[in-house]
Amino acid sequence: MGKGFFQVPWATNEPILGYAPGSSEREAVLAQYKTYFNGKADVPLYIGSEEIRSGNTRSMSPPHDHTHSVGQYHLAEKKHVSTAINVALKARSGWAALSWEQRAAIFLKAADLIAGPYRAKINAATMIAQSKTIHQAEIDAACELIDFLRFNVQYMAQIYSEQPESAEGIWNRVEYRPLEGFVYAITPFNFTAIAGNLPSSAAMMGNVVIWKPSDHQVFSADVIMEVFQTAGLPDGVINMVCGDPVMITETVLDSPDFAGIHFTGSTTVFRSLWKQIGNNIGTYKTYPRIVGETGGKDFIVAHPTAPAKQVATAITRGAFEFQGQKCSAASRVYLPKSSASDILEFVRKDIESFNPPGSPEDMSNFITAVIHEGSFDKLAGYIDRARKDKDAEIFAGGDYDKSKGYFIEPTVIVTTNPKYVTMETELFGPVVTVYVYEDKDWVKTLKLVDDTSEYALTGAVLGRDRYALEEATKALQDCAGNFYINDKPTGAVVGQQPFGGARASGTNDKAGSAQNLLRWVSPRLIKETFVTPEDYRYPFLG
Repeated sequence: MGKGFFQVPWATNEPILGYAPGSSEREAVLAQYKTYFNGKADVPLYIGSEEIRSGNTRSMSPPHDHTHSVGQYHLAEKKHVSTAINVALKARSGWAALSWEQRAAIFLKAADLIAGPYRAKINAATMIAQSKTIHQAEIDAACELIDFLRFNVQYMAQIYSEQPESAEGIWNRVEYRPLEGFVYAITPFNFTAIAGNLPSSAAMMGNVVIWKPSDHQVFSADVIMEVFQTAGLPDGVINMVCGDPVMITETVLDSPDFAGIHFTGSTTVFRSLWKQIGNNIGTYKTYPRIVGETGGKDFIVAHPTAPAKQVATAITRGAFEFQGQKCSAASRVYLPKSSASDILEFVRKDIESFNPPGSPEDMSNFITAVIHEGSFDKLAGYIDRARKDKDAEIFAGGDYDKSKGYFIEPTVIVTTNPKYVTMETELFGPVVTVYVYEDKDWVKTLKLVDDTSEYALTGAVLGRDRYALEEATKALQDCAGNFYINDKPTGAVVGQQPFGGARASGTNDKAGSAQNLLRWVSPRLIKETFVTPEDYRYPFLG
């Protein structure tokens, strides 16, 4: 067959649709929402060419209407997981040998499918399954996943093109092989794009994948699998299994062919996985790649020169969009005494302007539900505690109700204790805690920000004083993998702000960049000598 040095289509960020009243995209997504909401989906296990329905099922309900069922999904037994591993390994030889441009074309087609005929489907599924407003669904499920697919293809081509120098009579070249074995992808509920990216980024580089989505994201995960199948992904390359995470993980990690894990989720779970892999290290054919993005206790620190309204908007958007259920969401805030009152009043007015939390189908809602009852109960408990504690007060919000949906009102806690429990604990909800510092203690406050949390995912500093901004940038270099100046600490865009953090926030392998894709290949250097020596003697021997 013909050969060529192929140039992939140049990646650009997918335009974000506005969903204004009367727009065609608004009408399309609302129609799809109604279809899904009134339907009864039956989500199988996807193993090779088979859709397996085990008969052991769980109901799927929208967090904003938890008594209503939109269908069910099937749970895997141990035998299904073992079968998925075997099927993946059988698919590996053909997939790894497939020309890279053919792999690229599959995922580029998937991106175009999401941008076109599947846009309303994946957005509506995300609105239902994860209670995202249409704006949050659009920037996540549609645009970010499209961006991941298109930019990763571009990064793949870039990686393959990076070659070593050669010398006279020698040709050095590197081939980027997939890992020997299979990759295990574990994805969270909060971003449909992450759910699609973690298995597809590894698969794009020639790997086969066992994918376990979150139980609370299965509804939209099913759409992702439909997109991949429609795009022509061969059977067995990505296998989706749902069920008991302990059983699935133990089965996967006991396999000698386990070659890597691509994880987004809690720090506690990731540490447990790392320990399990370490305990099994003698079992594996090769040292597994361990890539994880985990928790965060993300901060906003305002300098006295920061405009109050700008800080307030950064807090409102950073803390309350998608009910604070972003790894990057603003969760602790440090305000200077000179402007704290003004900033807090602006935030209070923002909260008072919100509709009460409700369904994302009502597009006038800025706030919907948290993901499940466990999250609701945890957040309600911290709010109740703040009402009782002497070193904390509920400044704004604080109401909650789970009679219909898991609704937590956006809440601002103000504390006099910089190490108060909600300044240190990851809450993953629409609750932000504020500590007010003396203006003269700016430098001390920066050290406090750095020392308070075990996490190091995102953070933001706002101010007009450029010397202070540089001071903060240097002082906080270790406590945020993504650092924002005069902005909220959320909203990383693929191709612009590669995302990831260190400390207890993960391995900082930067999703949405070539750095991440490099973890899913094993380079092989090939040195070819054109005129091979026939005498062992070097010149120094005379």
